[in-house]
Parts: sequence; C-alpha cells; structure tokens
Amino acid sequence: MAYEFPEGWRFRMTGWRKFFILVLLVAIGVMIYRLVYGLGAATHLNDHWPWGWWIAVDVLLGVALAGGGYSTALLVHILHRKQFTPVARAALLTSMLGYILVLIGLFMDIGRWYNFWRPFVVYPGSWHSVLFEVFWCISLYTTVQVLEFGSIIFERVKSERLKRVFDAMLPPLFILGVVLPTLHQSSLGSLYVITLDRLDPLWWSMALPIFFLLSSFFVGPAMVTLEGYLAAKAYGRQMEIPVLSRLVKVGAWVMFAYLVFKLIDLGYRGQFGHMFDGSLASNLFLLELGGGVVLPLILLAIPSVRNSAGGLLTAALLTIGGVILNRFNVVFTGMAAAMGGHYFPKWTEFMVTAGLIALAVLAYCFLVENFAILPKEEHVPSGKPVEEHASYTVVG
Repeated sequence: MAYEFPEGWRFRMTGWRKFFILVLLVAIGVMIYRLVYGLGAATHLNDHWPWGWWIAVDVLLGVALAGGGYSTALLVHILHRKQFTPVARAALLTSMLGYILVLIGLFMDIGRWYNFWRPFVVYPGSWHSVLFEVFWCISLYTTVQVLEFGSIIFERVKSERLKRVFDAMLPPLFILGVVLPTLHQSSLGSLYVITLDRLDPLWWSMALPIFFLLSSFFVGPAMVTLEGYLAAKAYGRQMEIPVLSRLVKVGAWVMFAYLVFKLIDLGYRGQFGHMFDGSLASNLFLLELGGGVVLPLILLAIPSVRNSAGGLLTAALLTIGGVILNRFNVVFTGMAAAMGGHYFPKWTEFMVTAGLIALAVLAYCFLVENFAILPKEEHVPSGKPVEEHASYTVVG
C-alpha cells in the first residue's frame, strides 16, 4: 500500500503558542505526579466531595461544550441542510478534540488509574449502570469522530485506497455520530436523577436527562460561532456570518424549547417560590437562566444582532456561560448543602485543565494549518498560503 506524505508540514511558532506549550509541559508534570502519588496528593477531593473540578469541568462541561459536532452533523449529514456545510468540518474538529480531552480528564479522575481497562469489559449486570453507558458511549463516539476525520486526513496524505475506505464508512459513521451523543448527553443528567434528597430542587428533576440533552444541543451552535470568531482573528479571515446566523437561529429554537420546558417543570414541582427566595442558590439559578438563556434568546431574536459579528459573539458567549454555570450549579451549588465539608480545587487541578485546553489549542492550530478544515474564501489575505480541497482550505 503506497502512501504519499505532503512536504512542508506547517506549524507557526508564535509567542502565544510558546506559552501554551509551556502550560502543557507543566500540566504533563502535574499529571505524572497525580498518577504516581494518587488523587489525595494531587487534589483536594475528600470523602464529602469525591467528585470535584475534573468531573465538573473536564467531563460534564467538556462533553456539553463539544456538542457542536453532533448538532452540526445532524443538520448537515442527516437532515441535509447543506447551507451549514462550510462550518461542518470545523465543528467536527473542535468536537473531536473536546472528546479526546474528556477521556484524558476522565482517566485522571480514576482513583486506581491502572484499572482503566475494566470498564471495557462487560461484566454481568454492568449494563445496568449509567456510568457504564456513559463511558461506553463517550469512548465509541470519540472513536467515530476520529474515523470521520480519517477521510479528511487522506485528502492530504495521499492514499487512494484508504481514502475510498474512509469515505465508504462515512454514512454509518454519521448516523452513529448523532445517535451516540444523544445517549450519553442525556445519561450525564441521569447521574444526578438519583440525588433526589441531595441536589437542590431548583436543579433536580426527573427531566434532568432532557435538560442536559437540550442544553448540549443549543450550546453547539454557540461553540461553533466562538470557534469561527477565534479562527477568523487568528488567520485574518472573515467570519461566516450568514451561515452562523442561520445556525444560531436553529440553536435559539431549541433554547426556547428548553426555557419553556424548564418553566413548566419548575411550576409542576412548585419551585417558583424557591426561585425568588433570595438565597445564593436562587440567585445563581436566576443568573444561569436569565443571563444564559433569556438574554441570548432576546439578542438572537433581533436580526441586526444576529447578522453582525459582535452580536453573534455576544450571544454565543452568554449561551456558553449559561451552560458552564448550569453544570457548575448542578455539581457544586446544588450539592453543597447536602455534601457538607469543604472543597476548593487545588492548583494542580486547575493546572491539568489548563494543560488540556492548551493541548486543544495547539492541536487545532496544527490541524487547520495542515488539513482542509476551514471554509474556502474568495480573497486570501496576503502572506497566508492556502491549499484548496473542495469547499475547504488548508490555511498556513
């Protein structure tokens, strides 16, 4: 089997990238320390708080923010809304990187990390565990995304036979790439359904799986918008405003459904009084719902805002901030009274997360500079070498 590797792999070494490399190296050192000396030495986790920063941020939040991959795939490859095709590959890339980081974060949080292989073995009765289903779905979905990306890789690494193989795999992979996330996104909410007597009733609900699923879907377009803005700034490109405007409109309808369902659920469970009782929990809940759902909905309902770079970015940041606050409220705010004790992340916990973010940024830069990810532009900025593949470009 013959391969033809392209010459001149690109990776511009800038000041920011040197900084991210330094952060990543420090984080790798912290990870090694954690694996050698255990969770007790590397974190502030305790018997009261066995789940902390890594589960909240690197797993629950990471999975939610990586939702742009499956939401865009659903629109482009299942519903055939080809107007969203220009951002499909970028959404796949950011989602794939996000899920890889989720698996690394999950591995770091395993107490006896050398037993990481055990969840891959199906023991009698293990399929009844929500965590078992979440682990398998996340692992399978990450594999699916890597295989999907294989088709992009072999556009530049020339191998006609492998290109045909990966292209032939795409239709079933697209279907799996939509089905699997709906399972584990909702199941992450199911993990907290069993906390009936511990999670604050503002967040506890039998509908938690639906809320987690809907929020992961509408934050997807927001993450694609943020990625598009950052890519445009980094590479001197224009934002795909017409495409993103239509995409966030889809997200806004899902967000509206989420809001209506949330209010109905609160009313059914008699929690409106608690929502306005002035406690820390109620204030954070109102901030989450008002600032992270209602306000971006209002902004996205205004055409002039929705069709401008600044308006899209503002609405996207508010939406992302609302989902971040929601996951933090479920893990920390809503559980604080029942958990007791005290927990605040150790600097090493923050450092691992910072290292994972640095790894994602560096990997993203390398991949968009060497593979056809970003949409093709008619006018290429001076000094930016570009190679074209269909409607996408390799930007250096």
